[in-house]
Amino acid sequence: MTPRTEQHRPQMSVEEFEELERHAPETVRLEFIEGRVLVKPMPDGNHSEIYMWLLERCMQARPDLRLHPERGLRTETYRKGRARADAVLVPKGGLKGRGEWSDTEDVLMAVEITSYDSDTNQRDRVEKPDGYAAARIPVYLLIDRDDCSVVVFNQPEDGRYRHEEKLPFGAAVKLPDPVSIVLDTEALKEFAD
Repeated sequence: MTPRTEQHRPQMSVEEFEELERHAPETVRLEFIEGRVLVKPMPDGNHSEIYMWLLERCMQARPDLRLHPERGLRTETYRKGRARADAVLVPKGGLKGRGEWSDTEDVLMAVEITSYDSDTNQRDRVEKPDGYAAARIPVYLLIDRDDCSVVVFNQPEDGRYRHEEKLPFGAAVKLPDPVSIVLDTEALKEFAD
């Protein structure tokens, strides 16, 4: 397996990507990850229901926090990436005055819910954890519908999460500090295919 190098990536700047994204139709959601432009799939009904389940849990456990959907973040080293997280958890008022692509200093957790498309493995399980860790987001929560699991990444250091815990749907999942929420994921079993 040959490692990827800069010479194999398209030569697009972050500024060019943001200009392209501004002119994309509303039905197209673009991301700029590891120097590549990616089209993020639109969520299906189960994806939306899982988001709402998580929103309710977060509001009950931590009314001082807000779980915002579809948030654009400046990620990766030197904030050169542009990821559109399925959700971000921030303190109440944490996005006030922010533009479409926010810095991540107030983000406590980024959330991705897998979609059924060919890029899910690379995007949600490899590139997004690295980009979120490089942006020093304390917790990355991956709700993986492909294998009915919840994966919690935390302790970002040197562009990688030092700790990862994978649990099946139905388990009690502890989201570590600074989130400090325990999720009873029994309800996610109804989304297992």
